[in-house]
Amino acid sequence: MKKLISLKNVVISLAALILIWQLLFTVSSYDKALFPSPKMALDALVEMVYNGKLAENISTSMYRFAAGYLSSVLAAVVLGLILGRIPGLFKYIDPALQLLRPISPTAWMPFIVLLFGIGDIPAIAMIFIAAFFPVLLSTVAAVKNIDPIYLKVSKNFGITQPALTWKVVFPAAFPQIANGIHLALGTAWIFLVAGEMVGAQSGLGYQLIDARNNIRADILLATILVIGVIGILLDGALKLIEKRILKAWGGV
Repeated sequence: MKKLISLKNVVISLAALILIWQLLFTVSSYDKALFPSPKMALDALVEMVYNGKLAENISTSMYRFAAGYLSSVLAAVVLGLILGRIPGLFKYIDPALQLLRPISPTAWMPFIVLLFGIGDIPAIAMIFIAAFFPVLLSTVAAVKNIDPIYLKVSKNFGITQPALTWKVVFPAAFPQIANGIHLALGTAWIFLVAGEMVGAQSGLGYQLIDARNNIRADILLATILVIGVIGILLDGALKLIEKRILKAWGGV
């Protein structure tokens, strides 16, 4: 029943969005080449599906996203678990992290392009930077907030490192770590597109720039919709994975 209600909400929300779009197109004085209708964007989407460009660009973007996001999460979680257990070391590293964290990943793009050129690496590097800090800081905070009783019981049972970290600390801290991982997902997906718009010649971000250069606003809007849909699917998939992990560990 809940799934039916959720599906109904999605349909109503999307229908309202398309209706507003159509109304704006109808009353707008802009040329349709600059502000296309939903029907024109749908036709452009079908065109990209048939010529294979959409599938090619999606696969390229997903490869970059998976490489950047997964490597970033792995590195941030491992480092966060270590720093969270060594607060004396973290207090010296934290000022540097707080200095680097507010810097937008796009600010690093010119430097990355100068070092590695145009291609996969600039986009992957931008995704890595975008996802790293939220996951690292949430992991450190999660480890610090673990109930001391877990550590006392583990000591009584003779559990030592590295088993203590992977069998006790990580499962206990995971709910809070998951929040950082979830936040990083959306941030990483946003900056993937930004990275491809500047440092790549393929992918969904590049497809946006190419559509703009060719004055194909219908393709541009169709691509924007595809980016949004993929973002929703990634978010839903991550929620499902988190739920199953928490259930396996007795968290839900």
